[in-house]
Order: sequence, then structure tokens, then C-alpha cells
Amino acid sequence: MAAQRKTIKVDYLARVEGEGALHIDYDDSGIQEVKLKIFEPPRFFEALLAGRSYLEAPDITARICGICPVAYQMSAVHAMEDALGIKPTGALRELRRLLYCGEWIESHMLHISMLHASDFLGYPNAVAMAKDHPKVVKNALEIKKAGNALVRLIGGREVHPINVRVGGFYKAPSTNALLSLQQQLEAARSLAEQLVCWSATLPFPDYEWRGEDLYEFVALKHPEEYPMNEGRITSSRGLDISSQEYENHFVEEHVAYSTALHCTLKARGSYLVGPIARFNLNYEKLSPRVRQLAETLNFKAPCINPFQSILVRSLEVLYAFDEALRIIGDYVMPEEPHLHTKPRAASGYAATEAPRGLLYHRYDIDKTGKISAAKIVAPTSQNQKTIEDDLRLMLPRFMHFPEDKLRGLCERAIRNYDPCISCSTHFLQLHFNDGNAEKT
Repeated sequence: MAAQRKTIKVDYLARVEGEGALHIDYDDSGIQEVKLKIFEPPRFFEALLAGRSYLEAPDITARICGICPVAYQMSAVHAMEDALGIKPTGALRELRRLLYCGEWIESHMLHISMLHASDFLGYPNAVAMAKDHPKVVKNALEIKKAGNALVRLIGGREVHPINVRVGGFYKAPSTNALLSLQQQLEAARSLAEQLVCWSATLPFPDYEWRGEDLYEFVALKHPEEYPMNEGRITSSRGLDISSQEYENHFVEEHVAYSTALHCTLKARGSYLVGPIARFNLNYEKLSPRVRQLAETLNFKAPCINPFQSILVRSLEVLYAFDEALRIIGDYVMPEEPHLHTKPRAASGYAATEAPRGLLYHRYDIDKTGKISAAKIVAPTSQNQKTIEDDLRLMLPRFMHFPEDKLRGLCERAIRNYDPCISCSTHFLQLHFNDGNAEKT
């Protein structure tokens, strides 16, 4: 007798940024097909950049995402500076890292408090959770406000910052302006410490990556600091390359059911980017305060339970506060807010760590500074195939669940990755069939 085919179908994924669906076919013999369908219309940002000035790239790319605009700006300015042969140092470099701290705080807190925590406590959303856990939600919002304040002060506004430019900033904040945030940041850091302890008590599903199921973790690695803006692209299986070499090792492929490309390692297939990858590859670079708390909670690298990504994010929030307060304490306002730039014909490459993981940019510019080509690879494009693989590996262990509970677990597994679907839909390949031959 043939095995009865069953389907798990989620037409609209809830509590993720953007529009996507899930389709899984399975039977008693196992999982037959998994598709994370991303159907949000593509926005063609690479094409929009063509013909624009290199100075416009940070502001245009910031519009890719309202949750992590700083990541796109930072990757754009680093790539342009690579093309121009300049490299801001000292206070300008530290200000960029401080701005990134603000984004990590606000983005991680949005995910933790509004999108993910309710999964573990059996609530349909954060509003319902807040009725029984008002202090947790209130504290989470206070933490997020501190991140917003950092982005607003340095970037000019909280969403799509306008103060970032190639070479540095249009205006550098004064020492007193940064010091004015110190008290708020210290109070929020204390709340973030409580958040870590609370996150560690959540009931995580009993599921871990083991043996051959263990993904290749990919993240930046810096010799002196936990990676945000800079570092070499490394992996848990020995990859160690510069951003200039990214396209020699990674390839994007179009799949029929998604407006987001699948990015894979040419030699080995799917891989994992994001907080867990960063944590596992850079644990020793976390601040002593963060490592001490993690060890007190008996939580150290490697993290091999994807559902514990919420705990890793909370640790990264605490680290961002430690780093922000360190930078503010050492800050001396630079004499000039930016380095002077002069266009030349060149290509520039950069990779930074967005809250959701590695973000790659490449630009070709001509001698007048006009962009002739652009390539942007978002974290969700890199994780999309891994999400499908994760579901394929995880589901056989939970097939005894009732169908509704199994469907809910699948949605929870996707939210572990905090997919930013809007970020990933930059490209669409069109196929025309005239009845004789298919043309692209």
C-alpha cells in the first residue's frame, strides 16, 4: 500500500519581515519536499543603483530595509571606500561601530520581544504575551529605545539614517552629545542583562544539529573584536577569505518558487549566517561581562540548537551595550567628519555583519564615480536554503505531533532565523516561452 502523502501549508508566514509562505509534502517514509516560498515583489535595487553617483549608494541602499538600514549603509560605504582606496580610522571608525551597536540593539530587540518570544510561551503575538508578562515587554521596549537613541544621534534619524556618507559622516556628534546618552545606555544595559537571564529560562524544543546535520557556520572574524563592520569571511570548515574573494566561493541561484535567490557555497552547498554563526566563531571576542554571564548560565559556544538563537541575540544585545559604552567613554570628536574622496574607475568589495548575518556588497564605478554595476547578497538569501534544510532535518523527529502543532513548530523554526524577506527580494529572473523554446 502506497504511503499517504500529507501537506503542511502556511499561506502567509506571521511575525517575519516581508511576505512568504511555506509548503511541505511528507508521508510515513519521510519528508518529500520543502519550499520556503518568497513571493514579495522584487525591487531591483542593483538596477536602481546603476548610473547613480557613488556618493548616493549609502542613502539608496538604506531603503532596502527599515529594520537594518545601517547594515546596508555600512556595507555600501565600505565597498565604495575599498574602490577609492581610502579607509577611515580612529574616531570615524569607532562612530561607525557605535552606529552599528545601535542597530543591533533595536533590530534584535524587535525580533526578540515582538516576533519571537511569544513562540516559546504559547501566545499568538506580543500583545497577548504582554497581558501576562507586562514587565518583560516594557523592559524590552526600553532597551530598544536606547538603541533607537544611538541611531538617531549618530545617523540623524532612527529609520533610514541620513548622516552616513562615503568617507565618514556629514556631521560628527560632539563628545557631550554622546555622553548625554550614557545614563540611558547604562540603565538599558542592566535591563539587557535581565533579558539574557530570562531568555535562558525559555522552554527550548529538544532539537540539536548533530554530526553530518551540523551546518557550516559562516561569519566575519576580526583579530581584535567581535565582528560588526570589518573582518575576514571565515567558516567552521576552514574558509578564510577576504570580501574581494566572496564571489569565487559563493554563488546565487534562482529557484522557481521564490523571488529571492538562494546563495550557496560552491563547493559545499547550504550554510548558516547570523547570530549563532557569529557566536560560535567569535565567542572569545565577546566582552568579559557577556562571557561571564553566558558561562554562569552554562551556555557557551558552540550553540547547536537553532531555537536558542533568541538567547544568542540577547547576549549580542548586552555586548552591543558594553561596546557602545566603551566607545563613548573613549570618544574624542574628530577634527573632520569625513575623509575627502575623489572618484576613479575601480571595483569595491565589502562584507559586514547585519543583525541577521553576513551582508555582501560589490560595486563597479567608472572614472566619474558613476556606478556601472552592483551586487548585494542579503543574509536571508544566504539562509533561505538552510531554512529549508533545517525543516527537512527537524520534522522527522516530531512527526508524532498533531498536524496543527507540527505546522506551528515549522513556523517557529523559520522565525529562529529572523528572515528579512523584504531585504532578500532584489532580483527576479523572467522566462518567456514562445511555444518552441524557452528564452531568458
